[in-house]
Amino acid sequence: MRRVSVVGNSGSGKSTLGRALAARLGVPFVELDAIHHLADWEPIEATEFRRTVGELADGDGWVIDGNYSAVRDLIWARADTVVWFDLPRRTVIRQLLWRTIRRGVTREPLWNGNHETLGSLFRLDPQKSLLRWAWTRHRVYHERYTTASAERGDLTFIRITSRQDAARLLG
Repeated sequence: MRRVSVVGNSGSGKSTLGRALAARLGVPFVELDAIHHLADWEPIEATEFRRTVGELADGDGWVIDGNYSAVRDLIWARADTVVWFDLPRRTVIRQLLWRTIRRGVTREPLWNGNHETLGSLFRLDPQKSLLRWAWTRHRVYHERYTTASAERGDLTFIRITSRQDAARLLG
């Protein structure tokens, strides 16, 4: 395991596990959100996003965290392993709710000066609310990665369905 794609719903634990796994493997950790979201949550231009991610994916070893379909082909063409977070929806929503509250209260800086806000908890538009995004994308991600794990014999899929699974992967 040297080139690992970590995928799954927002708030599932991808970044936490990805950072720990990268440290354990002695490879760089890449968070796609940090590349995609410029200041004021502006998305990076698509061609630039693909170029940047393609250069990173050409490296000898890495752990890349994110679900962006715009660059999945670049990442999976070089990956040897996909770690797929497939936690129950209630677990993801609970974790994401507490994380959003903490980040909103502390104004924890994210990528490129962006911050989560408590107001996002009350928005119904999935593009403006991580909680709503996670709720609506849960089934999509489950179906996408269930299919991929059955069809992609060139990749090793490790399905994480609990915190214990994540701990065992790192252990």
